Amino acid sequence: MNPRWQTMLKEYAEALIVALILAFFIRSFVVQAFKIPSGSMLQTLQIGDHLLVTKFAYGVKIPFTNTMIIEREGPEHGDIIVFEFPEDPSKDFIKRVIGLPGDVIEVREKKVFRNGVELQEPYIQHVDTSTSVPRRDNFGPVMVPENKYFVMGDNRDESYDSRFWGFVERNTIEGKALILYWSWASLTDIRWERIGQLVE
Repeated sequence: MNPRWQTMLKEYAEALIVALILAFFIRSFVVQAFKIPSGSMLQTLQIGDHLLVTKFAYGVKIPFTNTMIIEREGPEHGDIIVFEFPEDPSKDFIKRVIGLPGDVIEVREKKVFRNGVELQEPYIQHVDTSTSVPRRDNFGPVMVPENKYFVMGDNRDESYDSRFWGFVERNTIEGKALILYWSWASLTDIRWERIGQLVE
């Protein structure tokens, strides 16, 4: 092979390896892209929203494990987090943190109480006027155990969350939702006004 071609191939291979290492590092420790596939977080997050999740918000893990090597403060009330779905860890879920370790959570006729105080939640929506569905509309009280979190979707009547499957383990949290980098309902319906919005 021509020495010039050999040199070019070597340079391209080195550039590709460096790019792959950087991509692996960024995805493992800095940010990860996440797509919203369902309506459980409406209206805060729309189906077809694409967002970036900060991987280091609550600490740093060894890649492909749930072992923390640097641990920071855990999620706060109201944080929107991405985590491994407890019933199927191969899937990622996104919900809002309602209860921290030690909190007592109760739902009475759709109203959420934390430590006996009703939460003011301007971000939620209800699509069903009934208030008699077990667990969905009336739940608890339960105390959140150590190193676990109670999460709920903002679309309260259509969210499969801690009311049904329990708590989120601290070490299964992937990160905190940060910013929308893309949003569309279809190829002909791009939500330009949502692009660049912080997730709150």
